[in-house]
Amino acid sequence: MVFWRSLVACGFITFFTFGCSDGINSSTTNTKEVVKKINVSRLFTEAKDSQKAEQLFVEGNILLDAQRYQDAIAMYEQAIAIKAENGDIWINRGNALASLQKYKDALSSYDKAIALQPEKDEAWYNRGNVLMTLQNYQGAVAAYDKAIALAPKKAAAWINRGISLTKLQRYQEALKSYERAIAIKPDKPEVYYNQACTYALQSNVELATANLQKAIQLDADKYQQLAKIDPDFDKVRSNKQFQELMQ
Repeated sequence: MVFWRSLVACGFITFFTFGCSDGINSSTTNTKEVVKKINVSRLFTEAKDSQKAEQLFVEGNILLDAQRYQDAIAMYEQAIAIKAENGDIWINRGNALASLQKYKDALSSYDKAIALQPEKDEAWYNRGNVLMTLQNYQGAVAAYDKAIALAPKKAAAWINRGISLTKLQRYQEALKSYERAIAIKPDKPEVYYNQACTYALQSNVELATANLQKAIQLDADKYQQLAKIDPDFDKVRSNKQFQELMQ
């Protein structure tokens, strides 16, 4: 089986600028004027810090895309030191850690993002991916369910949810999950391939080969070669229909 990973690299932090007006008659006391000046100064400082955090975040994303994961983490941690309450930084820090196979640290980073912004479907989705990598399939399903509740048209979450359910031998639920993914993204070979795996594990030769054929039609170089070595097809490997697809 194959599953999708995705990295979120989105902008954040609205940068506010504040204008001041003059010429207003006021009976404000000197104390209030001092407080006002302090507040304005604090707001400008916060805006400057936000701008710096955004710059560090963008630089971290560039490093992440370049697969310079350790350098990306360093950038994200600098951004966190300035703007610790933004979930996007924690998500991408988690993605970099996951790419370095530091899965427990990645989960902690996703959990921090979720605690700050529980509506971030990317945090739940990527958390599910790490849990699936750790073979915690029950936890992965729960994470994908959260992601799907927030983003029902996220085909990748439906596919990976289906894989986790297949690993739990909950085949009918898995197949329903793949069907939801197909309804959203009918041109994705991943979903047909994984659906073929699920049917093959149930010794359903006809539907296994039919779905595998669709995957191969969409990406022959990848899925024909993968099916030759994937143990999920062992139960149907000797079948003539399957063998014809492998030629």
